[in-house]
Amino acid sequence: MSSTGFNTLEEFKKFREKMNEEILNRGTLNTKRFWALDGAVYKDGALDSKTKELMGLVASMVLRCDDCITYHMIRCAELNVTDEEFFEAFDVALIVGGSIVIPHLRRAVNTLLEIRRMQLNGESISI
Repeated sequence: MSSTGFNTLEEFKKFREKMNEEILNRGTLNTKRFWALDGAVYKDGALDSKTKELMGLVASMVLRCDDCITYHMIRCAELNVTDEEFFEAFDVALIVGGSIVIPHLRRAVNTLLEIRRMQLNGESISI
């Protein structure tokens, strides 16, 4: 089971896509502006996208949002973050967030294992 409570990352991605579409179809202008800002902030700028996604991952771990952790892990993997880079980011989250981060770290490592398995099998991890 992935860190989000879904059985697979594919289930997580499908649910996320379906609900995002529903939200954007029914949401207010403010909702749409937030979605646009969220997408824009992770694009290359003074900091590259990879660094920004790692920052998002650390923040999500400290805030203990498993859906966000999974999303940022997928994005990081798409941007070729290595296992060593993931584990250094996990260390930052542990230092900043303390021991309460440990359960989320366990689920993040489980998600990383699933991502790497999918990549080895040639399956898409794209979100």
